[in-house]
Amino acid sequence: MSNTNGILAALAEILLKVLGSGRAPRTADRPRRPDARLRTTAGGSTVGGATDVLLEPGRAGGSETIRIDPDRIPGLRIAYAPDRDGAPDAGEVIWTWVPYEENDGRGKDRPVLVIGRESADRVYAVRMTSKAHDRDRDYLPIGSGGWDSQGRESWVDIEQLYSVHESGLRREAAVLDRQRFGRVAEALTRRYGWIAAS
Repeated sequence: MSNTNGILAALAEILLKVLGSGRAPRTADRPRRPDARLRTTAGGSTVGGATDVLLEPGRAGGSETIRIDPDRIPGLRIAYAPDRDGAPDAGEVIWTWVPYEENDGRGKDRPVLVIGRESADRVYAVRMTSKAHDRDRDYLPIGSGGWDSQGRESWVDIEQLYSVHESGLRREAAVLDRQRFGRVAEALTRRYGWIAAS
């Protein structure tokens, strides 16, 4: 019975998206916790679940935001090079869809700080949060800025690294000043041995 409900929920979601109404209603079969684990495959299907139509920037196959193990990226070059040109550049806070920490195929729009370039069409970024993380070694407080419309204090999560495709950019939110960016770069280089360009 749960397979039938899952198939019906998937069909309803696809139909709603095709008709342009946006979101399908949640069903009893769908996990409601924000940390529920679902993994996505390259084609956007949820493992053990229904196929999800991924049309949003940062979620579409090939241009999705991907969580990367920072310990596996030797020699990452951190450089401050903001340029409000509609593309993500190091030193900019941008909004993109970010997978949940569990890397389960679900996520949400959130600000990330771009720290360097991965390739011609991808950048490295660390996620940001307004949830307080005082005295947590994995989070660096950076104060408030134009990325948060409510003016809340923010923390940079230096433990979680993401690869963001240029087409996954939702919007450029703000440029982090060089001094605060330097503090983030210093924390990252100290932790991972990366290179901070002067």
